[in-house]
Amino acid sequence: MKKLTILVDADGVLENFSETWVAYLNKKYGVNVSHDDVREWDMTKAYPMLTPEQVLSTERDSELYDGLQPIPGGPEAIKRLLDDGHEVFVVTNTHYKIAIEKLEGTLFKYYPFLPWKQYVFTHKKQMVKGDVLVDDGLHNLIGGDYEKILFSAPYNRDFDAKANGMTRVENWDEAYNAITELANRI
Repeated sequence: MKKLTILVDADGVLENFSETWVAYLNKKYGVNVSHDDVREWDMTKAYPMLTPEQVLSTERDSELYDGLQPIPGGPEAIKRLLDDGHEVFVVTNTHYKIAIEKLEGTLFKYYPFLPWKQYVFTHKKQMVKGDVLVDDGLHNLIGGDYEKILFSAPYNRDFDAKANGMTRVENWDEAYNAITELANRI
């Protein structure tokens, strides 16, 4: 088995940012939007009753990050990948104003085996070199020079991953298996 450099997104792949954001917006503004209603990457489209500024400004509210939880199976799968001898880097577009709080409050808490030097902050993930990227954002996968694993989310469900050279996974068990198959194939 080849030892891979695995790039993993944080929001929506390692932790439940999108679900937490929906719950936070609902509570803050007294609205009732379901996470399944978020059918586009642009969260403002799921909240036509709010201004884009009302939605987007909350990304920098520290209270938003209090509810973050790991995606089920994420910590165990990442630990298994490391135990298999792979390198794992978290590649995230986390806003610099909340990066430390998010790292210390969520990611380091649930993924203590990934030290700070395994985190890469960038807006353009295609610039980061690795063998595979696991991400829920299509814009991060398209055009990258890596194997592409699309982590399913309501806002990417209608996208034909296979036709676009991607492997769609529904959970971390499937992601782990897809990565292991890739490592055995190349």
